[in-house]
Amino acid sequence: MQFDFNSPEPIFIQVATQLEDAIFTGAFQEGAQVPSTTEISKQFKINPATVLKGMNMLVNNNLLEKRRGRGTFVKQGAQEIIIKQRQEHFYNDYILNLINESKKLHLSEDDILTLVKRGYDNEQDRS
Repeated sequence: MQFDFNSPEPIFIQVATQLEDAIFTGAFQEGAQVPSTTEISKQFKINPATVLKGMNMLVNNNLLEKRRGRGTFVKQGAQEIIIKQRQEHFYNDYILNLINESKKLHLSEDDILTLVKRGYDNEQDRS
């Protein structure tokens, strides 16, 4: 984890985002305990209330669960929730823009599919 204290993005959001990314990538497996609020705040010199606010965002989003006296753990199904959320964001942020721009350029659905395939083929050639 690393935090940008000069970023306009609040630190608690950065905490939540980085923990979510760690769940998404499998760095924190489902059922695994995540570092405590105190551990994160001491290691990165962040106010514990700020860390707690970020972690509570993930609790509210059903990605983490608090177990009284034991700590905070990654919930079962958390990675799938993140994948579905990110797929929806991908659709809204990229696909809809792609479709709107393609219409302006008078590209058909087949034209777009051909371009996407070309992009995938070019990536495979680089590997």
